[in-house]
Parts: sequence; structure tokens; C-alpha cells
Amino acid sequence: MPNMYTLCEQFGQILGGKHTIENGVCSVKIKRNDLHTSIMGKNAVSDHVIGAMFSFESLDEQGNALNLGETALKQEEVYPFISLLQQQGIFVNSLHNHWLFMEPLLMFVHFSSIENPILFAQKVAYTFQQVKKMI
Repeated sequence: MPNMYTLCEQFGQILGGKHTIENGVCSVKIKRNDLHTSIMGKNAVSDHVIGAMFSFESLDEQGNALNLGETALKQEEVYPFISLLQQQGIFVNSLHNHWLFMEPLLMFVHFSSIENPILFAQKVAYTFQQVKKMI
């Protein structure tokens, strides 16, 4: 089994973001620069608004971990994104909005799996690629 740093580095490369490790949790953040929105009439580009975050933790001897993801989505991306995740065995935990007075309204999806984190990252990266082609 690869060490945590190597695994986290691969996880970040696959997802296209910067990785960090803190308290045994590998986290990766990316910014959805293709999303343009405002809150209360002001441009909003914060990670809180257009970010995507992924992590894994509790890596076991078999190489499986708790994998978590959250991303902002355009409304037209929601159904294809969720469908593709579910087809690949990733559990969709919630779908909701975060901000009132947002224009256009973005939705936020939270998802998880217990599996090899590299496999999870590949599935999520594939989902983003496929949805981008569809929309």
C-alpha cells in the first residue's frame, strides 16, 4: 500500500487540484472557474461559492478509505452529474443550495464512497469530463 503522501499527491493530480494532509485527512480543492455568479448583486468567486472539495481519510489495510466530495453545479449539470456518480457506485448524500440572492442559482452536491481513493478520484474526474461534454 502506498504511503499517505504519495496517495494524496496522486489523488490531487487526478482531480486537478492542490492537495494537503492534515490530521490524517487528504484534502483537495479546485475552483470551478467556468462558474460565474453573484450574491446580492456582487460578483462571487470565493471557494465557498464556486469551489469543489474532495477528501479521503480512515485508510484501511486493504487500501479503502472514506471518500467525500462536494461541488457547486449549474442547474443543468445537476441531473447528469448525479446520475453519473450513482452509475459508478458513488452515494449522493445531499443536493441543496448554499446562498440566498444568488444569480444564477448554483446547486451543491455532496457525495461519498468507501473504496480506494484513487478509484474515487478517477470516477469523479470522469464525471466532470463527461458532464462538461454534455452541457
